[in-house]
Formats: sequence, structure tokens, C-alpha cells
Amino acid sequence: MVMPSHASASRRRVLAILGGGLIAAACSPQEMAQQSGAKQRLSVATGGTGGVYYPYGGGLAKVISENVKNAEATAEVTSASVDNLKFIRDGKADVAFTLADTLDDAVKGIGPFQEGGKVPVQALAVLYINFTHVVTLEEKGINKIADLKGKVVATGAAGSGTEIIAFRLLEAAGLKVTDIQKQSLAVAPSVDAIKDGKIDAFIWSGGLPTAAVLDLANSGKGKIKLLSNDDVLPVLQKQYGAALYYKVTVPKTAYPGLAADVNVVGVANALVVNQKMSDTLAYDITKVLFEKQAELGAIHPEAKNLKLETAVVGSPAAFHKGAIKYYQEKKVWKG
Repeated sequence: MVMPSHASASRRRVLAILGGGLIAAACSPQEMAQQSGAKQRLSVATGGTGGVYYPYGGGLAKVISENVKNAEATAEVTSASVDNLKFIRDGKADVAFTLADTLDDAVKGIGPFQEGGKVPVQALAVLYINFTHVVTLEEKGINKIADLKGKVVATGAAGSGTEIIAFRLLEAAGLKVTDIQKQSLAVAPSVDAIKDGKIDAFIWSGGLPTAAVLDLANSGKGKIKLLSNDDVLPVLQKQYGAALYYKVTVPKTAYPGLAADVNVVGVANALVVNQKMSDTLAYDITKVLFEKQAELGAIHPEAKNLKLETAVVGSPAAFHKGAIKYYQEKKVWKG
């Protein structure tokens, strides 16, 4: 019998170590965590507490934690779309909610993302439509966007998608931002400010119903009025593309006190992740989004609007391979 030399035994140990290293290098940190059984902590970037993103995101974090192997997710309060995408870029968030027009800027590396460059972001699903609310009270005598000139108007929190669409809306209506007395307030502080008579109107991009706007409608502080704004659509579509903005209708049943249905600018919302997320994790999150839809819908009604056929349409960002795998299994992916 020939005994192995110390050199050959050492060589096998080195090869074993190198082999293990190559396997580890082939896996993402998330895949390694899943395989090892270690808990991977996921941050879900949402929005302010008065909007839709936060309760929707809180529900999503809950179902991820309960149904995705070795994952523990937490919903974070943020200023919403712009900041969310910067968090994805900087590795400070794993999953994020965003408006499609802000996402379009992020993948192109323009606007608020020009300094940091293109964001390495991919989509899991298109979730629901945001309605552009221009909210005031009947007593203010404001009937159209042009009437906002000289008024105190909240245009959304700094770093929000609402701020982007608010500025674009004003410009499309022929106003400069300097034509109003701008206040950078999120939707809940905007409602408090209009109740206290500190502002005349506020602009908000959100789903139906938005909790903070519902609070205003029920507050008894005056009759709520939503301004029609779909007349600026041709300008927005010409400048930013017909795929991003479209006409939608806020039914008068959405908020108590509305006199009639209101036509407004609509924009899609997407759930996105960093493109480095493992295919397995992206697949699992996409799957749980649909399999636990009833539970999410009980937390906020906008979650009921998620549909397989529309989830794959309208994202300016490419879809993640893990999400594509899920949609292929469901036979709705058309590439």
C-alpha cells in the first residue's frame, strides 16, 4: 500500500478549502444566509405614516417574516419614493415602494439621482395606481390649479415622489414653483396644517383612500375639495412619456363630502429591490405578495388591486429574474 505524502494530503486540504470558497463566492450573502439557516434581516422602505406605503409595507414585512424562510423584515418610515430608491442604491434598504415616474428617473440617473448616478434597481411587481390629489377646502375659493398662484401650498415631503409630481403638475399648468408659497410637508402634516389654517392647499400622490385625507374629510374643519387636474396630461405625457402618466378618476365615494367624481393624473406604484438580491429571495417575496394578498388587503384596500396580469406591466425598471420566474410559472410573463 502506498501511503499519501504530506504534500499530497496538504494539497487536498487546500483544494477543499478553495472549493468551499468558490461555492461561497457563487452565492449571494442572502443565499448563504438562507442555506445556513441564519436569519436575514430585511428593511422595507415605505413612506410617511399618513399614506398607503406604510401600512401596506408593514403588512408586507409581516407576511415576509412569517412565510419566507429565514427572513425577518421590518417596515421603515421614510419620505417615500426618492429617498427609498437612494436607500436601495446605498444598501440601506432591501425592498422599497416607489412611484413609477421617480423610478424612471432612478434607472436613467437623472433628476434627484443625477449626482449618485443610475440606481441598480429592479422590479418585483407593479402594485396599484396613485391618484394625484390636489386638496383644499371649499371655503378657500380655489377651483383650478392656476388658482394656487400666490397661495400657501404643501408640495410633499422633501425626498418624496409627491414632490416630483407636484412640481411637474404646477409647471404643466403654467405655474413656477416660485409662484406659490411652498411648504415641504408630508401628507399627515399637510392635513394638520390645512386644519389649522396655515396652508391653503396641498398636493399628494397616493392610493385610495389615503388615511390622512380621509381624516381631513371627517374632521369637520370644512368641506373637502379635490381639484381636477387631468387637463395637464397632454403636457406631462409629451415631456415625460405617455406610459408614465394617464387619466384616472377619484370616485366621490372615496372621501366623505366630495360633490362629484374627480378626474386626475394617475401614476403606477412599484415594489422594487436592488438587482443584487438573490433570485431565490426575490422569487419568495413575489410569491408571498400574491399568496398572502387577502391578508394584505385586510390591512389596506389598495393591496386588493394587485393582479398577476397588471403586476408585470408599467415598470420603467427591468424585472428581477426571481420575479420573472414566478410570473412564468403563473403563465403571465410576456417578456
